[in-house]
Amino acid sequence: MISVSLVGRRAIPQLARSPYFRALPALSFRALSSTPRAKAAVAPIERLSIKENEALLNNQRLVRPSSPHFTIYQPQITWLASIANRVTGCALSGLLYVGAITYIFHPYLPWADSAHLIDLVSILPSWFKYSCKFILAVPFTFHSLNGIRHLLWDTGFFLGIKQVNMGGWVVVGSSLISGLALAMW
Repeated sequence: MISVSLVGRRAIPQLARSPYFRALPALSFRALSSTPRAKAAVAPIERLSIKENEALLNNQRLVRPSSPHFTIYQPQITWLASIANRVTGCALSGLLYVGAITYIFHPYLPWADSAHLIDLVSILPSWFKYSCKFILAVPFTFHSLNGIRHLLWDTGFFLGIKQVNMGGWVVVGSSLISGLALAMW
């Protein structure tokens, strides 16, 4: 019995030598089409100096839309909460780094001593202290609650569109209420 692969190995070289196989390129679709083949247009290449190139790139960047394109898309709680989560995370971590660096260098900074900071806070009006606490508490609670929301998403909960939108508004409302509670404490 002859195997199929043996027949294929013998038939292909014989087919390549046949005059019919050599005529196939002439019978191709392009050869039979009535329209002439279009030549590719070549864009002229201009050499730019480094300053001209930089100016051209800066002009292109000025007209390039930002992403997401705020003038086209309707603001949604999903991407607003995402941006706010990133901003609050960066702000809180930056504040932590500034506090840690100030604490490290407090022997060289006379105003960063604990006694001086306590005296400073004691002379501030209470409305200013509560406002500062609220301004710090809201981003902290928002970032924390939004992190919990993301952990719930990772476990497979609240992944429907309505649930995601509702969860965003719950996080915003809860952040304001808990931020107010922390500021008054």
